Amino acid sequence: MPDHPLLDVALDAALAGGAAILAHYGRELPVDVKADDSPLTQADLASHRAIAERLAATGLPVLSEEGEPELADRRAWTRFWCVDPLDGTKEFIKQTGDFTVNVALIEDGRPVLGVVHVPVRGVTYAAADGHAWRMDADDARTDIRCRPAAADALTVVASRDHAGPEVAAILERIAAEGIAADAASMGSSLKFCLVAEGAADFYPRTVPTMEWDTAAAQAVVEAAGGGVFTADGARLAYNKADLRNPSVFTAGDPALDWRRFLG
Repeated sequence: MPDHPLLDVALDAALAGGAAILAHYGRELPVDVKADDSPLTQADLASHRAIAERLAATGLPVLSEEGEPELADRRAWTRFWCVDPLDGTKEFIKQTGDFTVNVALIEDGRPVLGVVHVPVRGVTYAAADGHAWRMDADDARTDIRCRPAAADALTVVASRDHAGPEVAAILERIAAEGIAADAASMGSSLKFCLVAEGAADFYPRTVPTMEWDTAAAQAVVEAAGGGVFTADGARLAYNKADLRNPSVFTAGDPALDWRRFLG
């Protein structure tokens, strides 16, 4: 297991956040609506508090969905935590189990350590020091790796709630090249993890995301041999003036020319 000095802290924080969420799971909870029309529950807030408490000992600032700092404060940050306490609140409300806790360490605009924890399944994806792995509920650890893309078939991951017409058009362009496109739908940052563990090839996300939605999973994908990019092929960066990401494209095989599918 990598010996990154902050790995254990990140794992502990993500698991604590997951435990806080499960304390509310399956119960009737009031759902508030934030300014961006996204839902917010007491589970989101409980997870945020549990994570922030554990990360505080590191002395590093925390950028969290439930505690966004001002740009003037962030500009001086070169090293910080990027956290989504409950990624997939809609999935939590629907009780599908497809929601995650995301904790990432950002250095100079890059995610260098990431933990994606799936509380209901007891599964955790993690990455540090160029290694990516999955830990199951029985604590069994398996190293994960992106797979080479086949020439005649691709598994494309789509968001269950946010795919949008652009993704449908991408699937049509893939099919027009005579490539069989098998679409896999799933919620939250688990879509990135499907690419990281070699269960999917390509994940186009053309509707808005925020930095905390992608940071931890990007660390996992990159350590597994893949990449997370903007439409021009640049690596997705962090601590931007605008925390909203542009369209994001995740590919497992560096040799896959995915940009030709964008039209």
